[in-house]
Amino acid sequence: MSIRKVLIPALLVYILLSCACKYIVLPEGLESSEAAGEEATGWSAVATNIGKSEAGDLHIDITLQNGTGDWSAMKAAEGKPAMLTSGGNSTNCDTVFVSTGGHRLAPGFQMRGYTAGTKTEPVTQPIYVECGDAEAVSGSKLTIPYTYVTGQYNYYEQDKSKVVDMMEINLDEVVMDLVYPVAEQVDGLVQEADVEIVALNKVILTLTGVQRTDSGLKFTWNTFNPSQYPSYVHIGIPPVIGADGILYGFYETPDIVPVPITPASGNAEWTTEVSVPQNIKGFYIMLSVETGKARLFANYALDITGE
Repeated sequence: MSIRKVLIPALLVYILLSCACKYIVLPEGLESSEAAGEEATGWSAVATNIGKSEAGDLHIDITLQNGTGDWSAMKAAEGKPAMLTSGGNSTNCDTVFVSTGGHRLAPGFQMRGYTAGTKTEPVTQPIYVECGDAEAVSGSKLTIPYTYVTGQYNYYEQDKSKVVDMMEINLDEVVMDLVYPVAEQVDGLVQEADVEIVALNKVILTLTGVQRTDSGLKFTWNTFNPSQYPSYVHIGIPPVIGADGILYGFYETPDIVPVPITPASGNAEWTTEVSVPQNIKGFYIMLSVETGKARLFANYALDITGE
């Protein structure tokens, strides 16, 4: 198993090498701004199609790209419409589905939809805006007020890194040949599927199995606890994103999803599942791991594109 010195934009990652094992260790107290770099610009978006809805409204399909330089979750500002500027006129666009579905997306990745609905009845939600009976003439622009957070998910400080921003989409530039999910390569970001991750209380987390099922993907996880005390390590239900640009997996905060306890000097094993179409390939797992202290989660992009 190979491993490189990595920069996970939520924090700095140190590689500890021993004679037989290679681990990723995430130290506490690092500011996300150290990893974001000077070129971070927030989220951006492009229109991938402009047409009419079944009701005759102007419909604009959108792809979002994470340009924050860090792991980030975003959503359109609640209670505020998008704004279409077209032919010297401004129109409120009240139908706005622009979000990462609650999940944090890796830096440099892009997406065009996410899992919404409910846990028992999930649906795939495309990212789009509709603007009533307006027309998108030459020179039209769409502006969307939004908020985003970056870095680790911390249950106790969920909005610590919250940013209020505005994105502008030039509707003269409709891009139809995007490649998903990686828009810009971030050196060292993506990890091999079997990488060993040092989690909470120095427990070692490993993905030991990936299986295609009738409904999607099943992952087998293993933890080894080298300490003298039993420990829990939460990872939630990790979502995946593949070659169709859809972020699959209904969002739940990762700390509330039950996991087995890992006994002292022992192992634990469990599975998680995510529903994905049979014909979609090229997946990456967007993994959150309880690390450093309870209810603080670091982020990893695991490469399962070969499955």
